Amino acid sequence: MTESLNFAKNGGLLPAIAQDHQTGEVLMLAYINEEAWRQTIATGKAHYFSRSRQQLWLKGETSGHVQLVREILVDCDQDTVIYRVEQLGGAACHRGYHSCFFRRLENGDFKIKDSLVFDPAEVYKR
Repeated sequence: MTESLNFAKNGGLLPAIAQDHQTGEVLMLAYINEEAWRQTIATGKAHYFSRSRQQLWLKGETSGHVQLVREILVDCDQDTVIYRVEQLGGAACHRGYHSCFFRRLENGDFKIKDSLVFDPAEVYKR
């Protein structure tokens, strides 16, 4: 790979947008560091950096809802990526929805616009 991402910005974390490779629907926004980037390239599965846990995170490692990366787009400043993914298991959101963007602002209130794909209490038994 002759070019690389600009991890010098933003404390080494870059935004990564996961988008359904067939429909174009935005599934989620997460962050990647250099290790997550390398793992994604090496495995073809979306890896991110969890800011809350401060660790590398393979999407779907607990739920089984893995993201297979079909295409990667990089912005002009090389500090944001779009992973065009095949979302296995039907849901990208840990709250059980297909997309993390399952709420819409209507008349000043957030309304749930989508149906649950899975029950998070069953998938993430802790």
